[in-house]
Parts: sequence; C-alpha cells; structure tokens
Amino acid sequence: MDRREFLNKGAGAVVAAGLGGAVLPAFAGVAGPFLKGEQDVDYKPEEGTKGPLKVRFLGTGAADWKGRDERGDLRRLTSALLDDSVLIDFTPTDADMLPEGINPEVIFYTHSHGDHYNPVAALELGVKRVYLGSTWIERARKDFEKASAETGKPVPEIIPLSPGDKATAYGLTLTALPANHATGDRNELTMMYLVEKKDVRVLYATDTGGIPAIAARIVGIDPHEKGTPITGIIMEATMGMGGDEDFRIFTHSSVETVLRTVHMLTRQGRYLPKLNQPVYLTHMARTLHPTQAELDATLPAPLKAAYDGLEVYFQ
Repeated sequence: MDRREFLNKGAGAVVAAGLGGAVLPAFAGVAGPFLKGEQDVDYKPEEGTKGPLKVRFLGTGAADWKGRDERGDLRRLTSALLDDSVLIDFTPTDADMLPEGINPEVIFYTHSHGDHYNPVAALELGVKRVYLGSTWIERARKDFEKASAETGKPVPEIIPLSPGDKATAYGLTLTALPANHATGDRNELTMMYLVEKKDVRVLYATDTGGIPAIAARIVGIDPHEKGTPITGIIMEATMGMGGDEDFRIFTHSSVETVLRTVHMLTRQGRYLPKLNQPVYLTHMARTLHPTQAELDATLPAPLKAAYDGLEVYFQ
C-alpha cells in the first residue's frame, strides 16, 4: 500500500469510526494564507453553546521559514492566540498577526528554541506572566533579565510548570504535558498543552514526535486507562506526506503520524469532536510541504492545514 492509499484508507476509517459512518466533506481552506484575521468558514460557534474556544493561528511554520520562499509563500513561526487573551509561544515574526488592540499579558512556552521563544518580543508586547517548563526556569529568568535590560521593560512573573501542572488564566485552564522533543539543553523537558474551557478540551501538540505515553495518560486519552475524551486537536506536522523517513522524525511528527493518532483516538472513543470540525495542522516545514492550495486539495479529512491569521472555534 503506497502512502496516498494509506492516507485515503486512514481518513475513511477515522470518519467511519468516529461519526457513525457519516462522510465528512473535504475541508478545503479559504484561499489566502497571508490575510489577516480570516475566519474558518467550515466551523463556527453555534448560538447558545457553552463558551467556544477561539484560536487564532499567528504563525504556522517551522524553523526553516525565514521570510517568503522561492514560491512566494510565507509562514510565520508557530504561535497561537487563545480567546484573544493567552499566547502559546511568540516571536517577532508573529506580531503583525495580532488583532488590532489585542496585547496579551500571559504566555505559555513549549520550549526554548528560538522559533518559539523570544523574551524581547514578549516584553515589547507587554507580557506580565510567563509559564514554562521547570527544567529551564533559571535559564529563562536570566534571559528575561537580559531582555529587560535591553528594552527597559519590567521582568514578568515567571512560573515553572512540571508535567501535570495546571494553570488558569482568563477562564482557560492549561495543563502542561511532556513532549517528545529536544533542545540544546539535555536537561530541558519540552511541553505540550491541554487547553480547557468548560466542556472544550483541545490538545495543542507542538513540537513533538507523536504523543508520549505519559502525556496521553495525563490528558486521559491513553486507551489503557479510563479518561475524559478530548474534543479538539491542533498538532504539528513538520514533515509532509511521505516524510516518515526524514531525520526529524525523532522529535517531530509527519502528516501520517497525525492521521494515525487521530484514527486510533477516534476508534478508541478518546477523541470526540463536533461534526465537521477538522484536526488542524501547524508547524509545517517550508522544505517538506507543498503550498497551502496543494495542502487544501490533497489532505485527507479530517486533517486541515492551518495558515497564518486563521481563526477557528472549538466547542
């Protein structure tokens, strides 16, 4: 079975298993990955529902995006804005994707790589509270002290998180989860996050090679233990289709990795999204992915490539 046949069969199995055999439509994205503030037309909040979670993708690219490429495409470095209030990761490349008048004061970092973490950018934005892994808290404090000296901005409150720790901000609860990723600091444990808002439970998984077992158990999606299903998934796909033999597979996921994960979680009843809600891909490498238009045309449901400025709702 070649990779496209696998993807087609895998997508069909996900739909059949999770939605009683109903066939999902193709999730063709709106053209225009460079527009600011475009909403996803496939899934919007219904009236009367309990507090949908709004996610704005500020950047959706991996570290090899350094401006526009030879195709004229552009993806900023990966960052997300939750309910116009809380950031996950942030770099200077993402600043122009913030809505006018929105200046988040809370940021959760996944890890210390420069395509996710930039203390100067955080201080210039006015961030007052920072959450990050406890294994590199002292290094982060020194980084922010240096950034404060450069910018004249005050050092924010820096709060360490260990796997399973929860933090609440602006009505959202984020749970720190261990990721399968590595930095230059061998002692640093990188993080993913479970984002909860009332009945909404969205797994935000970047950067990571698959979902580590401990993270799955903390979230409640390990098939070996009973837990509460998740209702949304945002997951990195650094490698495109056919990228499972790329060397980055040790610390990153491919499209096939995401599809297998979604397939298994759906079959086990641990992923229960609203009808027609895609699984959003982010952190896509410039060198390992086609254009947004090609992704929209070829990705199997329920996968959908996010793009910079896209706003979606989970409920």
